[in-house]
Amino acid sequence: MTIDVIRAKALGDIPHGFLGRRGGISTGAYASLNVGIGSDDDPAAIAENRLRATEAVLPGARLVGLYQVHSADSVTVIEPFDDAIRPHADALVTNRPGLALGILTADCAPVLFADREAGVVGAAHAGWKGALGGVTDSTILAMEAIGAHRSRIVAAVGPCIARASYEVDDGFIRRFCEANPENERFFADGRAVENRGDHYQFDLEAYVVSRLAVAGIGRIEALGLDTYTDDDRFFSYRRATHRGEPSYGRQISIIGL
Repeated sequence: MTIDVIRAKALGDIPHGFLGRRGGISTGAYASLNVGIGSDDDPAAIAENRLRATEAVLPGARLVGLYQVHSADSVTVIEPFDDAIRPHADALVTNRPGLALGILTADCAPVLFADREAGVVGAAHAGWKGALGGVTDSTILAMEAIGAHRSRIVAAVGPCIARASYEVDDGFIRRFCEANPENERFFADGRAVENRGDHYQFDLEAYVVSRLAVAGIGRIEALGLDTYTDDDRFFSYRRATHRGEPSYGRQISIIGL
């Protein structure tokens, strides 16, 4: 099975790809392109999958990743670093050729950025906490610090859990509306759950797109792919949890120069 590399028109010929779960060597719950170092999968299989993913997007590049913690923190990468010393952050930017910036997801939104004229790229892991905290804003600022300009930056939001699949409770919606009352528009009524109050459906992708637009990004592409419902194509933390599965894999999104 070949690796499933999903590309965004907005990013043009900048080397990039939102990868799914196809084309690797892992088995069982991790079948097949699991790249999650934090999973209980065979480390040798993970290493091979990460190599295959990198070669599918930017052959010969060195993959650089993070210890993702659902923060708004970004890291500027000027040289490769070992997986054993991955910074605790949720976004990377670089202007150095040969580095493949990698973000892992399993329902959260991967966001890839590029300013072609400046030769600057970025990648962000936008779960609800990081998105609300401003991880995309942090990425844009870090890109500008090494020569990009937000008027030229294009961004693409990759596969993530869709509104129809993302049920949340009262406390969740309150966090967003306390930050900005206008955030209510990203929620639709969900089903009422006995003894648990009303629930809502959250549109993570639309929220991330809105944050990018407010930040001044003029061209934004949202791929509209739901990780939860497409079992054959994507890993999903929430799907695995709802099914009572013991673990889950992670997919990767990559961009580089």
